[in-house]
Amino acid sequence: MSKLLLIPGPTPVVPRILSALAEPTVSHVGPEMAAEFGAALEDLKKIVFCAEGQPVLVAGAGTLAMEIALLNVAGRGERVLVVSQGYFGDRMAEISRCFGFETDVLAAPWGRGVPADELAARLDAAPCDVVCATHVDTSTGACAPIEDYAGVLAGRGILCILDGVCATGGLEERMDEWGIDVVLTAAQKCFGVPPGLAIDVFAPRAMAKRRSLPSVPAYYSDILRWLPVMADPAKYFSTPCVNEIRAFREGTRIMLEEGMEARFERHRTIGLAMRAGLRALGFPLFTEPAYLADTESVVRYPDGLDDKAFRAAYARNGVVVAGGLAATAGRVFRVGHMGNLAFDDVVFAFEAMEKALAEIGFKFPAGAGVRAAGEALAPCGPACGVE
Repeated sequence: MSKLLLIPGPTPVVPRILSALAEPTVSHVGPEMAAEFGAALEDLKKIVFCAEGQPVLVAGAGTLAMEIALLNVAGRGERVLVVSQGYFGDRMAEISRCFGFETDVLAAPWGRGVPADELAARLDAAPCDVVCATHVDTSTGACAPIEDYAGVLAGRGILCILDGVCATGGLEERMDEWGIDVVLTAAQKCFGVPPGLAIDVFAPRAMAKRRSLPSVPAYYSDILRWLPVMADPAKYFSTPCVNEIRAFREGTRIMLEEGMEARFERHRTIGLAMRAGLRALGFPLFTEPAYLADTESVVRYPDGLDDKAFRAAYARNGVVVAGGLAATAGRVFRVGHMGNLAFDDVVFAFEAMEKALAEIGFKFPAGAGVRAAGEALAPCGPACGVE
């Protein structure tokens, strides 16, 4: 029995993308590959609203995208400030230190983000060259006020790197309008494509910064080596993952067919429905209300409910969710609700959750989760999503 994958990535892969992935492998420098690779790069600029951006798409995952972003805009001896709201913000700080950058961290308690005024105060006290921020930290479900951060950074001459791994394509990231210099992300979350791609989009100011650096401490991660390929995907630097890129192009096509504004609204609606159903069943949220994300919910366990027993029963009934990370392990479960989910998937998730809770003897108001989620979805009309 196939299961509905509601972990915070990888997300469910719809038949159109699976079909593209299953196409015969073609030459990595042939015309079929070059056309689809080039189209995917153009689509990326539309998805992050960066008309003159330079996308870089390589085999890898989100952590590689983090390295690529940082290595190509931070110069030797420069100071990096990481705004962290969880595990993956802390990872960016670790990456920065690994490459010898002067690294400071402005951290929020897990479950909330850093307010923009705290960022402003830190920059007034200790200027830096690069600020890195996570849009949605997958460990905590906290969504940072990125547009407000951009307002703080405006006019300061500081480059801004945005980690959009759990956000890009599901939440607004308007690079040109907000002044974001780099967005990094990966294929397996809001894009709804299998894992395997590291994705970065560099705005013109970030590209100018890379060109001003005499060198970077990397070979594969040096975007200047990749630029000829991104300009003409028929050229060779290192063999790309052909089938994955063709599937990714189908994923970006799906996104733009839906329309980015409609896609953002669908994520918002599904996030509201998920949280309505969880609350109706007695599950408190881990993340503070002001920082809730449309792409993921991190959920506390009510008293008497065991993490392993619940997640095992939920999987037996057809839905897979993730456990907590680090200090939250055993205390929370994490639900991804991003990508190409349909409204019907949300209803099924609560039907299965109620069956799982009944199976392990947990008392709850029968039908409450399904009813609350359905009521949250009802104003939006018929089920949506991608088949």
